[in-house]
Amino acid sequence: MSPGSETMRHDGDSIYAQLRSEILAGAIPPATPLREVTLGERFGVSRTPVREALRRLQHDRLLDRGARGLQVHQATPQEVIQVYDVRILLEQEAAGQAALSHDITDIMQLEGLVERDRALVSPDDQTRASTNLEFHAAVWAAAHNPVLQDLLQRLSTHLIRTPHSTLSVGERWDEALAEHSKLVAAITAGDETAARNTAREHMETARRIRLDLLRKSASH
Repeated sequence: MSPGSETMRHDGDSIYAQLRSEILAGAIPPATPLREVTLGERFGVSRTPVREALRRLQHDRLLDRGARGLQVHQATPQEVIQVYDVRILLEQEAAGQAALSHDITDIMQLEGLVERDRALVSPDDQTRASTNLEFHAAVWAAAHNPVLQDLLQRLSTHLIRTPHSTLSVGERWDEALAEHSKLVAAITAGDETAARNTAREHMETARRIRLDLLRKSASH
């Protein structure tokens, strides 16, 4: 729960936004049941706005209806790989367009995020996942292509923590930050080819690590 969430007045929109953020960041793990009564008590509201928020989350495919009612979606291995395959294509397109369409504000935002992440000391898995997504969202925004940005935002909802971030494997966190810096440099220089290649290689590495994690999980 975010600080101060108990004291602010909630409606269906704010409850939806809060739960969506927590699900995508992995704070609410896959297969966790979400019940109207419990959430109503948490947010201090009746069941009506909670029901509205849950309906929207189900429409976003973040919730599934299971034996215990609505619960956080658990992505299948096949779905995870499909998401990576499509995201590789869209991420490199966004990076290429960002190299051609960015403005100074975009560069300041990207450089600031890289600097922030480099200053983190032994961040936990959830922090690595959420800060990484924030960086990628800034790249999407720098492309100034609302359609592409919307597609990538929607695609990210399919990749719930499965079971943890690839950024927590070995030295991947430091390697990813170096790749982020390389990508920002290519975008800043307006080098479309370098930006596309860097984004593609970055996501292909994540896909390869995820495949290894899925194989290990299946073997246990």
